[in-house]
Amino acid sequence: MKDEKKSNKKKGMKISRRGFMGSAAAVAAFTIVPRHVLGGPGQVPPSDKLNIASVGAGGMAASNINACATENIVALAEVDRERAARTFEKFPNAKIYTDYREMLDKQKDIEAVIIATPDHMHAPPAMMAMKMGKHVYVQKPLTHTVYEARILAETARKEKVATQMGNQGHSGDGVRIIGKMIEDGAIGPVREVVAWTNRPIWPQGIYRPRETMRAPRTMNWDLWLGPAPYRPYHSCYAPFNWRGWWDFGCGALGDMACHLLDPVNSALKLGYPTSVEACVPIAFAEGSYLRKNTIDETAPAASIVYYEFPARGNMPPVKLSWYDGGLRPRMPELEQSQGVQGRRQRMPSVIFKGDKGTLMCGEYGDNVQTLPPEIMEKYKQPQRGAPRGVHEQNWILACKGGEPACSNFDYSGPFTEIVVLGNLAIRVGRKLEWDGPNMKVTNEPDANKYVSKEYREGFGL
Repeated sequence: MKDEKKSNKKKGMKISRRGFMGSAAAVAAFTIVPRHVLGGPGQVPPSDKLNIASVGAGGMAASNINACATENIVALAEVDRERAARTFEKFPNAKIYTDYREMLDKQKDIEAVIIATPDHMHAPPAMMAMKMGKHVYVQKPLTHTVYEARILAETARKEKVATQMGNQGHSGDGVRIIGKMIEDGAIGPVREVVAWTNRPIWPQGIYRPRETMRAPRTMNWDLWLGPAPYRPYHSCYAPFNWRGWWDFGCGALGDMACHLLDPVNSALKLGYPTSVEACVPIAFAEGSYLRKNTIDETAPAASIVYYEFPARGNMPPVKLSWYDGGLRPRMPELEQSQGVQGRRQRMPSVIFKGDKGTLMCGEYGDNVQTLPPEIMEKYKQPQRGAPRGVHEQNWILACKGGEPACSNFDYSGPFTEIVVLGNLAIRVGRKLEWDGPNMKVTNEPDANKYVSKEYREGFGL
C-alpha cells in the first residue's frame, strides 16, 4: 500500500471528488463535515459562489447587490459613502474603494462586476472589467452613446464574458407572451407601435446654475464626474437629478424606453432604424433663445420621437412613436382600453397596431390586453417557459457556465443603440437618416458628433 501511494504521488495523480467523498464517508466517525462546506438542499458550497464586486453601492446599485447576496460580495466602489452606508453595513466583508479603477487593478479575486452608476459612468468600468475577463451586469440604459453600446457588445463577444443589462422586465413572462402572440399572428402584421411615459420626474429644459455649492464631505465629486467635462458641484446634478443633463444622463427616453420598448424590440426584431425624428416644445425650436441656452445642456421637458424601421424577414416596415413628459397619443384604442381593464390595473403604456387588431401592455410587458377583447379570449396562451427568476440571478447562472443571460449585450447592445439614437434627433431637431451598420447619420453630418463623445483623461474606453 505504501508503495502504491508513493507511485501515485510520483505520477501526480489527483483524487476525484467522488473518490474524496468516499474517503470522507470512511472517516465520518472521526470528522464531522458541515453541510455548508459540501453543499446540499438550499446550500451553495463556497467553491461554487461567484466573487462579485460593484461599481456603485447606493441607490439602484444597492438593489442589484442585494439580489446577488447568494454569492460572495467581495468589493464595493462608491464615490458617495453616505449613500452607500447601509450596503457597507450589510456586507462587512467586502473591501471598500472610492475609485473603481483601483478596485479592479488591486483586487485579483473579482470574477464579476455590477455597474449601477449614472449613465455616463456605465461604459468605462464595463470596458475595463471585460478586458480583464470579468463578467458584467450593467444597469439600463446600457450606455450613454450609440458608439458605446456598439463597442461594449463587440468586446463582450470577443472576451467571451457573461453580460446582462438591468432591464429587469426582460426576465418576466410578459415579454415572451407578447412575442409569441405577434409570431402567431394574433393581431396580424404590426405596422405601427406607440409608447409613452410620464417621465421625466426630474427637472429638464433648464439653465445651468450660476451659483456653486460645496460637495458633501462624503462625496468625491471629481470621481463622480468621471469622463464628463469638469463643472462645479451643485445639488441639481447629484445625487438624483443627473438624468436630465446630457453630460450625465439620457433623459426620459434613456430612463424608460429600455423598459417600455423591450417587448417591442423583442417581438418585432427591430434592428437598425432607417430614420429618426423628434418634436420638442416650441421653446426648444431651432433658433429660439431657450434652445441655444439649454438644448446642449439638458433634454427638453417633453418630446415625441418617431422611428422608421424597414421590413424584417416576413415582417412589414413599422413606425414607432415615443411620447414623454406627459404627452400621450390621441388614439381610439387608448380610450377604449379604459373600459376593458379594471380600476386597479395600470393603464397600458404600449400599443401594437396590427392588421387584425390591437395589443396593449404595461411597462414590463404585463397587463396584456387586446382590442377587440375576443382576440385575447380566443387565443391559446403559450405555455410558460422555464422561469428566468430574478434578473440578476439569471446573469449569475450565465457567469457560472449556464445559458447566456436573457438580456446579454448581443441583445441589449443593439437595443440600446435604438434608444439613445432618439436623443440625437432631440438634440439636432431635424429628421435624421441613419446608416446603422456604419453607425452614421447620412443627411446631417453635424449630428454625428453625438454618436460618440470625448472622455476626460483617465476615464476613456
